[in-house]
Parts: sequence; C-alpha cells; structure tokens
Amino acid sequence: MSDKAPARERLLKAAAELFYRDGVGATGIDAITAHAGVAKMSLYNNFSSKTDLVNAYIEARHREWQELYRERLAHAATPRDRALAIFDSYVDHAEMAYSWGFRGCGLLNAAAELSVGDPARDIVASQKDEVETLFKQYLAEMKPDAGAAIDETAEHLSFLLEGAMSRAGLDGHDARLKTARRIAISIMDQL
Repeated sequence: MSDKAPARERLLKAAAELFYRDGVGATGIDAITAHAGVAKMSLYNNFSSKTDLVNAYIEARHREWQELYRERLAHAATPRDRALAIFDSYVDHAEMAYSWGFRGCGLLNAAAELSVGDPARDIVASQKDEVETLFKQYLAEMKPDAGAAIDETAEHLSFLLEGAMSRAGLDGHDARLKTARRIAISIMDQL
C-alpha cells in the first residue's frame, strides 16, 4: 500500500496483517502504527481505541468473505453449486492469507482472544449463523420435501466447514478445506 493511501486504510491493512499473523492480544498500537507508517495520533484520529480497531478489522474480514462468496455465487447455477460456493469462498479466503502465513479463520482466531460478551464476538457468530442459514436455504431448494433433515444437514455442513478451517489453520494450507468440500458433496448426495 502506498504512503499516499489514507491513514485509516493503512491502519486497517496493518491491523489485518498483524492481528491475523500475530494475534489481537499480542499486537500493540505501536506495532500497528509502525507497520502502517503513521503516527500514533493517526490511529486515535480514526479509531476511538484498539477495541474500535479490532471491531473494524472483524467487520472488514466479514465483508471480505462476503465479497469472495458473492464472486463464487455468481458462477453457481444450481442450489448444490451455491452450497459448494460457500466451501470455495473459504478456500479463496485461505489463499488470501498465505502471504502472511495461513492460520485458519481470522474471525474465529480473533473471537477466541476476546472476552465472552464482547460485541465483536457477535459479528463472528453472525457470520457463522449466516453460513448455516445459506446451507439451509440451498438444501431446501435442492430437496424441498426433506423436512427436518434440512436443518440437521445444514448444521453438519457448517460443522464440517468450520472444523476443516480449524484443521487447515493448524496445517497451514487449504487441503482440509478441499477434502471437506468433497465430503460435503457426499453428504448432499445422501439427503
């Protein structure tokens, strides 16, 4: 990012890299401002606190995933393809993090460091609920008469995806996500 980019944008980019790479708690304001190449006062001119910056980071990660998902969705012709687009968007998001070292879901990693009741955790929970709701929608389109099996299968797909992302983060690459996608196909074929 150029030195001419607005300070807010530079701070968010620096925070995104450092929070993801090193963790929210381990990353101090001084590290963020140094990485962004701005004065500490610039941070406080753009964010009321580190908490405010963390919230902005989590919201930005959520928007990043939504954009990747929408790109995948644009090429998905069937409900099954749309469900698989969710898995593909997670792979895409994983690939974005490789330059920093892939560590799994940035949202879950950040949420794990925040106190129970922290509003930023609600943003993370809403993204996970959003994914499960999308699975329900696509499964219902695939099998409108499947009844309660829709909710159960959507929950299984959600657990499969999040578990694969956690394991992929430990592995440092996306192979588990690609395996989870193949398992998802098998699960959907059995619905």
